[in-house]
This record gives sequence, C-alpha cells and structure tokens, in this order.
Amino acid sequence: MGSPTTTVTEPARDVVRITAIEAAPLFGETPKGGWSAEIRPEDSIHALVAVHTDRGITGYGSAFTDGRLVAAGLRVLEPLFRGENALEPERVSEKLHQNTFWMGRGGTLTHTISGIDIALWDILGKVTGMPVGRLLGGTYRRRVLPYCSLLMEQPAEMADVVAAYRARGFRAFKIGWGPFGRAGDPKLDEAIVAAARRAAGDDAQLLVDAGASDAHWPQGLKWAMRTAEMLKDHNVGWFEEPLRPDAIDDFCILRKSSPVPIAGGEVLTRRQTFLPWLSRGAFDIVQPDVTKVGGISEQRRIAWMADDFGVRYVGHGWNTALGVAADLQLAAALPNVTLVEFIGGSPYVDGITEEPFALDAEGYLTIPDKPGLGVALDREKLARYTPDPSVLFRA
Repeated sequence: MGSPTTTVTEPARDVVRITAIEAAPLFGETPKGGWSAEIRPEDSIHALVAVHTDRGITGYGSAFTDGRLVAAGLRVLEPLFRGENALEPERVSEKLHQNTFWMGRGGTLTHTISGIDIALWDILGKVTGMPVGRLLGGTYRRRVLPYCSLLMEQPAEMADVVAAYRARGFRAFKIGWGPFGRAGDPKLDEAIVAAARRAAGDDAQLLVDAGASDAHWPQGLKWAMRTAEMLKDHNVGWFEEPLRPDAIDDFCILRKSSPVPIAGGEVLTRRQTFLPWLSRGAFDIVQPDVTKVGGISEQRRIAWMADDFGVRYVGHGWNTALGVAADLQLAAALPNVTLVEFIGGSPYVDGITEEPFALDAEGYLTIPDKPGLGVALDREKLARYTPDPSVLFRA
C-alpha cells in the first residue's frame, strides 16, 4: 500500500497572497546604448514590476525588456501566480519557469519572471524586516565599489567624460560600445582606451566592453586576440563581450591566450545556459543580469556555480535603480564580489527613487540595510518616465 497523501496547511501568518502584478514601462530618457540600431526616445527597453498582495505590501522589481512585452508576459503568467504565497520567491519563480518551458527558455517570459522574482524577495524582506542580502545567506560586506559604465566616444570626448565622472568620485570605469571595433581602425580603438586611462588616472580601475552582442558584430577571434594584447598595455582589468555571444569555442581559445581577463554572459538566461560556459572555461568573469536571467533566485545560483568553477562573478547592471539595488544585495550575500555596475548619467538609476544612490568619500556605495531591497520608488519622479505610475502603488 502506498503512503497516504500529505496536505501541507500553511498558518495564516505565513501566507501573503499575490493579488496582482503590474508593469510600468520606462521610456523617454533611456540612455544611449551604442547599439547599431540606436534607442529612440519613444522606445521602452526597461520596465518596473510591482507585485501587490492581500496584506497591502508591495514588492518591486525590474525587467530588461520592452514594457509592452512585460505586460503581455504577465497576462500569460497570471494563472500561475495569482493567489500564490509571495513569501516563497524561489518556489514561485521556479513554478513559473517550469510551467512555461514549452514557450521557450529566455526572452520575454524569463525577463518578466526576473522582475517578479526581484519583487518577491523585496516583499519577503519587508515582511521579515530584513534586507534581502541577509535573507540570501549573510552579510559579507556593507559597501562595494561601483564602476561607472560609460559609452565610448572619440578620444578627446572620451577623456572629458571620464574626467567628469572621476571628479564626481568614481574610482572605477567601464567604457564600451560606440566606435570601438566597429570602425575597423585599431589605432582609433587604442586612442580611445589611452584617453580613458589618462583621464581615469593610474590608480583607477579601467574595464573595456566591445559589445559584440550588437547586431552583425564585424570582428572575430583574431581581432579579439590582437586587441587583448593592446589592452594589456593600458592596464585594463577585463575585456568584455569581445566575441559574438554564441561563439563559445572562440571564447575558450581567447580566454586561454588573453593577457587580460575575459568577461561575458550578459545575454544568457537561466542557470542551465551558463553551465557549459563555466565548465568549459569560456570566462574569467561571468556577468549575468539580474533583470534578465530569472531574478535574484537565479542570479544567486549562477554566482555560486561560478564560484565552484573558480570564475569571478560581477553582475551586469545596465538597467535601473531597482537592478542596482538587487545587485547590491547580492554583493552583500556573496563572498568574492568586489564591483557592481552603475550607469553614468541614467535617469532610470539616478531619478526614480526617493533617495538616490550616493558615493562615499572613497568612491564606494553603501549597501542598503533597510528591509527588502532597501530602496523606495518616488511616485512623482516616475511620472516623468511612465504614463501611469499609479499601477505600481495600488494595494
């Protein structure tokens, strides 16, 4: 005879039911991406996500996807999340992944689940009165160094931009995309990097992002190998996305030959996709994006898996203030995190919260220790970037 079926009955105090999930697209002031098909003012590539509950507690997340797609994704997912317990982010998020696999891993649904998952962790922190980082397992640090993420410009302008952010207190910089590798001029590539290094100073960290996930990236392995040698001469800390994002064999060859660390992974989603890249040794530094990859639950698993393979984790953070907040909480909870990405001059990072992020005297960001993500959205500020911010604040 089989054993009787056991029904788990949750105490009422341990259940906070999801009543609705809303998305608010951000558009109008998206910073330039350096893409071949550049972002237009009317484009939406980020959306904020609000998970509302029957206790009147709302959690917030961010998804790196056109807001119209996020709204469509929420309609597809609603039968799976409505009425679920918002205090169980990993279980609920995995339920959403497992029951939509036949629609494809990655893309709209995975990005949408990312925003939901971040918001669920925010709720769990608010209910328990603890920051997400502590809920994830501990507090390894209370502050972390942000690197100012900037688009590449022509050399003179590049120097001016880096110098301006250096004057604001940043001590680490990443320059990327723009004309680098696209103009087919190695002398220009080096002149841009040299200008950035001079403006940053020898004591600053300088990182370089080719942005080869752009449409029809024109360069290949031999270009990347030559360019890595050049970057070594300017004390560059890593070479990011130097090859097309599916060229795993070339990444493995480049990593073995390059004198500078090789970074990538921002377009990959879910932990399963990262496994071959980690096990085959394609990266020195892996860069999942918490607003794409499946949220905090998935990001944490990828980061720990990378640690098992001896691969450094630095989250990709070209998104919003809520993405930065999630990355900061992960930085608190993981042992070897030394950097977080911080877009220079993005209104979606600097202009949507009640208290904007601020550097301390040494160029670090303090990791919020308030419950949840530790940041609060500002309704009046958001009205500038989304047509109906009220959907984020309904109980």
